[in-house]
Amino acid sequence: MSDIEIARKANKKPIQEIGAKLGISSDDLLPYGHDKAKISESFIKSVQDRKDGHLILVTAINPTPAGEGKTTTTVGLGDGLNAIGKKAAICIREASLGPCFGMKGGAAGGGYAQVVPMEDMNLHFTGDFHAITSAHNLLAAMLDNHIYWGNEQEIDIRRVAYRRVMDMNDRALRQIVCNLGGVANGFPRESGFDITVASEVMAILCLATDLADLEKRLGDIIVAYRRDRTPVYARDIKADGAMTVLLQQAMQPNLVQTLENNPAFVHGGPFANIAHGCNSVVATTTALKVADYVVTEAGFGADLGAEKFFDIKCRKAGLKPEAVVIVATVRAMKMNGGVAKDDLGAENVDAVKKGCANLGRHIENVKQFGVPAVVAINHFVTDTDAEVEAVKEYVRSQGSEAILCKHWAKGSAGITDLAEHVVKMIEGRSAQFAPLYPSEMGLFEKIETIAKRIYRADEVLADKKIRDQLREWEAQGYGDLPVCMAKTQYSFTTDPNRRGAPNGHSLPVREVRISAGAGFVVVICGEIMTMPGLPRKPSAENICINDDGLIDGLF
Repeated sequence: MSDIEIARKANKKPIQEIGAKLGISSDDLLPYGHDKAKISESFIKSVQDRKDGHLILVTAINPTPAGEGKTTTTVGLGDGLNAIGKKAAICIREASLGPCFGMKGGAAGGGYAQVVPMEDMNLHFTGDFHAITSAHNLLAAMLDNHIYWGNEQEIDIRRVAYRRVMDMNDRALRQIVCNLGGVANGFPRESGFDITVASEVMAILCLATDLADLEKRLGDIIVAYRRDRTPVYARDIKADGAMTVLLQQAMQPNLVQTLENNPAFVHGGPFANIAHGCNSVVATTTALKVADYVVTEAGFGADLGAEKFFDIKCRKAGLKPEAVVIVATVRAMKMNGGVAKDDLGAENVDAVKKGCANLGRHIENVKQFGVPAVVAINHFVTDTDAEVEAVKEYVRSQGSEAILCKHWAKGSAGITDLAEHVVKMIEGRSAQFAPLYPSEMGLFEKIETIAKRIYRADEVLADKKIRDQLREWEAQGYGDLPVCMAKTQYSFTTDPNRRGAPNGHSLPVREVRISAGAGFVVVICGEIMTMPGLPRKPSAENICINDDGLIDGLF
């Protein structure tokens, strides 16, 4: 049975019943239909003096075409914790339309470890992404309008730093020339589009603590530079107030439910390879006030998602994770060991052992942050006992445990062993979380620290122009910002085809951008794209409405 067929058969409860599990009254929910709602700002403020629950991060090895199932495991673990009698909630990101219609698919989990309503979550949901797109493009329109009507801020139109966004993969819009058509349309210049999930507005929404903080951060966005190289901010063209209005409801976390009717906060969605890859701070911190255990995820592998979760989100929000789950599959181990995707069904213990080096690197990296880690082996029916044991034995050699999880097929019943192990880890109180680098470290030194300690690169390659730009930002007072690495998710290197755990490579930095409102410096490495393209055969070709009026093809 497909994911969408399983989701359709869900026995959903009214969203008010889900809220009641967390002590959220119906008066504090803004319903979107019967099965989803936003949580009111007044309720969020009312619980701030409560003690925090325990925070658990789910991350993974580097993704492979074989699939790893990180969101599925996040959902499954939340259900598993509830099944063993714990008051638990999950916090995940919203799905972007671009990958949903492209190649990656949706973001609601899979099998019997899903969040519902699956179709709504993977499409328009509560309109948050549309609001972010509109707010971002309002600023872009006001910027061009400001230049057109006399350019009071004396913006150098050669140094406009703000692009437009849309929530779709469209390579045709990566580089464009805008304002063509004569005097009435403004001053022609080169520009382009990014995907909405790469927008600084998305990052700001996911890091802001309340509406006042949101408006301040929006005002801090650098949109352009004057001829004297001084920055022009969004507040200089008076866009921050209207942008906040557009984002008022989008700022409120969304509450939905798992297939087992457990609460799920689904809010925000920055990409992990080109942004910081975590759900919103306000959703996570609210969940921690109303649940005893909160399971959240960070995008892609631990080298990107977990590192940014620790060094950006936890640093900025004062979060202290107590346990990490690293998701791996036997199939992915075999791919890292050199087996082609079409041959993954055949037993190959030697390839599993060879491919475990990638998993081992992630275990080492997570431990650098002072948080204990356990490996979740996301089970596939083709896995053999010998292959599973090979992974377990390797993980034991790394000083951790690996637990076989069958939540995709069995729901919470297939993941209670992991849930109980995670509780024991937390009760053991061995976590001593600390970011990888101090805030006062120089920007280039921060890049080098991540490159050498997480990616195991020998050196960072950056030309004088990039180093000078970093020094200039430090002089302007931005030196204490964390860095957000933008690189391929498929490898520790910038070469997506280089699997395993390579050493002795170089990290080329192609460009740096400052997200002054979000509060980090984006470091673009290799050939990463901030506007993805569709694959040769996009998933959209298989998405349709069937004869019964139901959506087919989503996954």
